Amino acid sequence: MKRSFPLVFAFIVGFLVLLAEFIPHRPFNDLISTLENWFMIISGFAILLGQISLIRVNSQIIAHKEENWQYHLAGMISFALMLIFGLLWGMREAPGLLGSGESFVNQMGMKPFDYLFTYAYMPLSATVFSLLAFFIASAAYRAFIIRGFESNLLMITAVIVIIGRTSIGSMLTGWLPESLRFWHIPNLADFIMEYPNTAAQRAIMISAGLGIVGSSLRIILGIERSYLGGDK
Repeated sequence: MKRSFPLVFAFIVGFLVLLAEFIPHRPFNDLISTLENWFMIISGFAILLGQISLIRVNSQIIAHKEENWQYHLAGMISFALMLIFGLLWGMREAPGLLGSGESFVNQMGMKPFDYLFTYAYMPLSATVFSLLAFFIASAAYRAFIIRGFESNLLMITAVIVIIGRTSIGSMLTGWLPESLRFWHIPNLADFIMEYPNTAAQRAIMISAGLGIVGSSLRIILGIERSYLGGDK
């Protein structure tokens, strides 16, 4: 029963949601709206469980002083500060337990939670993403190594797009007459991004959509049971 009930419940809910996409009328539209509200409530509890798990795992690492435990301590302190400031004085227009923090707003121009988010989290996030640029450049270098026809085509296309997005592209082909306007490097770059790139992205999205459909059907039909705790 403990295994059968979730399978039956998943089948019924999945079938109703699928049916509502083809019959967007009462009572299906009202039912789907209710199910979406339930989903938001369950997601809230899932976030709470995730926070509890985060605290438990990091607390164990800090208590045993495992490798790089100082970083986990910094993460826990940051988590506690954001949680406390958000609960006490709220964020943006939402008030907290102690009001809207008018004194902080008068001194800092915003609430403590918003101040930390704007002047601590956002710069750190930008720093992390800027570091990813070096990894992307390294991956691009390895991908552009000429080994065959596909790598040659990728290399030529990448060079055209990169140069076409700079003023160098206009300088190199700006002398071409208007009758050969298509062969201007900026125009070639626009053509590549608009047609071949769009076609490839749509193919990827279609494949991802088919994968989602397949995974959903496996869950609805009870073939995929990993959400029950590892039972395949």
